[in-house]
Amino acid sequence: MKLALLALLLLAGALLWARASQANDVPQPGQPAPGFDLPDQSGSQHRLETYKGRWVVLYFYPKDDTPGCTQEACQFRDDLHKLTALGAQVIGVSVDDTASHADFAQKYHLPFPLLADKDGKVAALYGALRNLGLVRFAKRYTFLIDPQGKIAKAYLKVDTSRHSQEIIDDLARLKGQ
Repeated sequence: MKLALLALLLLAGALLWARASQANDVPQPGQPAPGFDLPDQSGSQHRLETYKGRWVVLYFYPKDDTPGCTQEACQFRDDLHKLTALGAQVIGVSVDDTASHADFAQKYHLPFPLLADKDGKVAALYGALRNLGLVRFAKRYTFLIDPQGKIAKAYLKVDTSRHSQEIIDDLARLKGQ
């Protein structure tokens, strides 16, 4: 009984420590956005440097084809013309593989890159990796990256039903439109 209680306390402590340390790892507005070099759903490589001079909506999401992730992706799809008109490129990232991303993108007609961060390194750089030992996934975080490659805004609490519009409003405000 004492051993089980000790194990439970150690697990709880480890989870609290992991949560606290991950919160400090989130890049803040004004800081350079961490770079990435990841494949998308069709196997094409994407690097942050490629998008220099453009706004980037880099959104991390937990899992392909789940209700919240589908709602968020479809909102971005439906608002893509507004985001593009504001000079932004939408890029989704999760720890799912390229085959899963390809199925998800095809099923919902997603016209933007979904990057496969299978080892979770990029999600970790953005403080968006949730690692529960046997299960790893990306937290639902979004980063608006300015044309100079700096974090303009970080969204750490996302309502998938209105997130795309929130970004459109913020982007228009940041651009002075």
